[in-house]
Amino acid sequence: MPINEVWLEYKKTGSETLRNWLTEHYLHLVRYNAERQHAKLPVEVDVNDLVQAGFFGLLDAIDAFDLGYGVKFETYCAQRIRGAILDELRSMDWVPRLVRSRTSKIESARKSLKARLGRNPDHQELATHIGADEEEMKKLLKDGRAVGVVSLNRKCFETDSNKDVREIDVLEDETQANPLSETQKGDLKDLITKGLSRAERLIVVLYYYEEMTMKEIGQTLDLSESRVSQMHSSILARLRAQMLHREREFYAG
Repeated sequence: MPINEVWLEYKKTGSETLRNWLTEHYLHLVRYNAERQHAKLPVEVDVNDLVQAGFFGLLDAIDAFDLGYGVKFETYCAQRIRGAILDELRSMDWVPRLVRSRTSKIESARKSLKARLGRNPDHQELATHIGADEEEMKKLLKDGRAVGVVSLNRKCFETDSNKDVREIDVLEDETQANPLSETQKGDLKDLITKGLSRAERLIVVLYYYEEMTMKEIGQTLDLSESRVSQMHSSILARLRAQMLHREREFYAG
């Protein structure tokens, strides 16, 4: 049966069978529009979510299409499908539309001023350009710094191997010590305490690494505070002499 006759029969009878047939017939338009939108979006957006949203747009288009419009259904339904997909994208975005609008306004002003001034404008120039006072400008800039949500599985950068590096692979674990920093601290401690007696090494370690006071060190080592202070001064004097000697060796070499 020609497609025009299917439409005429569907609009006349409202047959569920014909509606399903039309849906299946035009389903490829949903995939086409969803993939076009998806190409402009971050990789964490699933194209299948867009296809699902677009499918409901197609159903709405079939129900609302009037043969008297004088346009092809393909042209009519494209707007409905795209609108449904955009609605789905807005529902995914937790940042209010007003905030997006304000951010867009500031970015537009920033680009305009940069083109005119030949440099990035400061906050006062931006405020004057958009007609905002100081307090309002602060609020606009604060809103424009809204934190985005990023999937940990999003690709961070490509590598020469088959496996791409993802966000979760480069996420810093602030609860763990930096291995390089710890190694450097260990090497420095070995260098400083080399040639010192056990008590002297303990004074250096407790004072500079454990951040204990002279009094606390004295209590730990069963020494008076003044004795610890005296030993500490002696250690520093020897370390300065050692460093000076090594500096001369370095420049002589």
